[in-house]
Amino acid sequence: MPPTSPAHEPLASATAAGKPVKALGVAAMVVTVVLWASAFVGIRAIGPHFSPGPLTLGRLAIAAVVLAFLVVPQLLRSRMLPRGREWLPILAYGVMWFGGYNVALNAAEHILDAGTSALLINVNPILVAIMAGIFLKEGFPRWLLIGSTVAFAGVALIALGSGQPRTGESSTAELAGVAACLLAAVLAAVSVIIQKPVVRKFPAAQATWFGIVVGAVCCLPFAGQLVSEVQAAPPQATLGLVYLGVFPTAIAFTTWAYALSLVDAGKLAATTYLVPGTTVFISWLLLGEIPSALGLVGGLVCLVGVGLTRRRSRVHGGPRPLRR
Repeated sequence: MPPTSPAHEPLASATAAGKPVKALGVAAMVVTVVLWASAFVGIRAIGPHFSPGPLTLGRLAIAAVVLAFLVVPQLLRSRMLPRGREWLPILAYGVMWFGGYNVALNAAEHILDAGTSALLINVNPILVAIMAGIFLKEGFPRWLLIGSTVAFAGVALIALGSGQPRTGESSTAELAGVAACLLAAVLAAVSVIIQKPVVRKFPAAQATWFGIVVGAVCCLPFAGQLVSEVQAAPPQATLGLVYLGVFPTAIAFTTWAYALSLVDAGKLAATTYLVPGTTVFISWLLLGEIPSALGLVGGLVCLVGVGLTRRRSRVHGGPRPLRR
């Protein structure tokens, strides 16, 4: 057997090292999708007891406390805090994503049915793919665009087959809900682009915690209302608020930031098309909401679309063998 060339050893070791890293990124995204999907169910369950602003503040405050136990000791050891202009993107996605997005989404779900909300929010991955191609120079891979289109069609099927429209809402209120949902989608998409460079410099937990604290500070004007609503809410609703703070916020946003540090923003955002289908499944299990035939078909279409985004286009124009 011929000896292995030393020139190939770094490449082989890098490939071997890349496999577990890639597996961790996939695992982080799976956790994110499942927990974010459960958030829609949680918001639906406790929405009658908490207004959009207080719900956001309570969720962020709980998440900030939970993550502080992990992040603060790291900061004390490393003493590496953002400096100067490094705070600008953190402040931006903290205000827009953790603050504005959550308030807008909570407000929209008080007006619109879950299917319409899921469809409108999932404009977000398309916006991320476009902005990542322009601002992060990730380009516009053919299979990413094809898969995103297919997955969006699946979300549309889920929306058509989910829940009945709420009665008693005026057309003006419905338009306000649509506007709030689209605003949430835009805020989330812009925040992903802004967060990408931050997770290259700081660990995922720190990047997440900084943003959560900024968002919580922005929501402090709702503190008095939050106290009143917690006192009036049943214990189950308060436990639901704690769940939203710990799992879909503290954990899921951290696993998202970790995955974002490993994967292109456009491709990662495309996986969130799995959230509506996962939400339908969780609602089926926990709330007894039986998914429609269109909802099931839409979930399968989403899976196909996300699978297509993972395909790689063939590279043409590579080195050709010499002809003699």
